[in-house]
Amino acid sequence: MIEQKAPRRILVTGGAGFIGSAVVRRVIGETTHAVCVYDKLTYAGNLASLAPVARDPRFQFVKGDICDAASVAAAFRQFRPDVVMHLAAESHVDRSIEGPGAFIHTNVVGTYVMLSAAHDYWRGLGGSERDNFRFHHISTDEVFGSLGAEGFFREDTPYAPNSPYSASKAGSDHLVRAWRHTYGLPTVATNCSNNYGPYHFPEKLIPLMILNALERRPLPVYGSGENVRDWLFVDDHVEALLRVIERGGVGECYNIGGVNERRNIDVVNTICDLVDEMAFEAGQKPRRDLIAYVDDRPGHDLRYAIDCSKIQAELNWRPRETFESGLRKTVRWYLDNRPWWQAIRAGAYQGQRLGIAV
Repeated sequence: MIEQKAPRRILVTGGAGFIGSAVVRRVIGETTHAVCVYDKLTYAGNLASLAPVARDPRFQFVKGDICDAASVAAAFRQFRPDVVMHLAAESHVDRSIEGPGAFIHTNVVGTYVMLSAAHDYWRGLGGSERDNFRFHHISTDEVFGSLGAEGFFREDTPYAPNSPYSASKAGSDHLVRAWRHTYGLPTVATNCSNNYGPYHFPEKLIPLMILNALERRPLPVYGSGENVRDWLFVDDHVEALLRVIERGGVGECYNIGGVNERRNIDVVNTICDLVDEMAFEAGQKPRRDLIAYVDDRPGHDLRYAIDCSKIQAELNWRPRETFESGLRKTVRWYLDNRPWWQAIRAGAYQGQRLGIAV
């Protein structure tokens, strides 16, 4: 349950994306806070993901680029947020391999623009408004690099990014830290493991496998499928993020994980079994027969796993969903919401392989 405190005004960058829209739906649906979504509406931004709350009087939408300083400053002036939740980012590793420049521009330059605008705005506040303002930067566990068979990422794990995406996010994390220590901006940061759940853009592993399985297309598994990820159901992540803006300490960083490590091949096999169960077709072969091993992604990190004991101890948060319960909900959602993903498959992304250009 989300804590109910005095209504706040939350500016969410990237609020039409996967995690951002989940934040917005939760805030509007379960709190008294007001939200302004600031989003460029790139290929992964989708207003349909905000449709459930779009008519609420506490919801606003501004189309804008986080790299556009004038537009960002105007959003601060007009909305006057108490909290910024900075989620806007280029986020797909495969796309960063093919086109790293967009990742450096959006994730590094865009975060600089956001921090500069937030600092200017915060300096103009007074009293309790100034004391209570927060800039919450949402990042990834990929900044820490790759783990072997054992160990976990902690908040004090040294950064060792291995892809253009993770390097750009590491740069943005360092900028947030610098703006806190140099200028006093009241920041808080979080690094999460792999999210999954409803409204997930189908270039990522889980939604791509669900949709390909439904359509009986090949299920491409990189390498031997032995790479391991810690899977975090998006609603659990949202609850953690809202806990952080309510109770997180200024200058602190919190790791958020699902405590659900799985090999990629096991994820795909489980998806096949769930789709076979929920979309049963008499006489059809099991969908595991669709699995096709393909050349691995360049520089593919072996394993990610998060130690989230800090947020558990300090903010009393822990994931509610097991991987099995969360994945079942996810597959069910895609089966029940075909118009949402069919529009994407017909336009922005048809399921093609990305990330093979080196």
